[in-house]
Amino acid sequence: MPAERERGSAVVDFVLVSVLILTLLLAVLQVAVYAHLRNVVVASAQEGARYAANAAVDPGSGAARTVQIVARATSSRTAAGLACTSGEEPDPSGLTLVVVRCTGSVPTLLSALGNLLPLTATGRAIKEGA
Repeated sequence: MPAERERGSAVVDFVLVSVLILTLLLAVLQVAVYAHLRNVVVASAQEGARYAANAAVDPGSGAARTVQIVARATSSRTAAGLACTSGEEPDPSGLTLVVVRCTGSVPTLLSALGNLLPLTATGRAIKEGA
């Protein structure tokens, strides 16, 4: 009779273990997506700062350029979740820097959870002709 009590236990074990493995896989994928998006936003902020540091360009245009680059590199939904600002700041050495700051959140793999992971990035460049 002990064999009858064990009947169907392999299915239950499989379901319990597969749910755990699937959760672990989703967590690893979410970390990879977060790291990738953070790198894209940091590189875009740096590129936006370099663009706005040109002599003939308004320093305030770096934020719009950054959002545009993020939208092209990822998706418009990700870019819409960012709030970027840009402007000039003095450097302690006397140079003028163009600084682009972006804050927002990263979309999760399970879209029902929304944007839970915060993200901040800063890009700086020396203003031409300063």
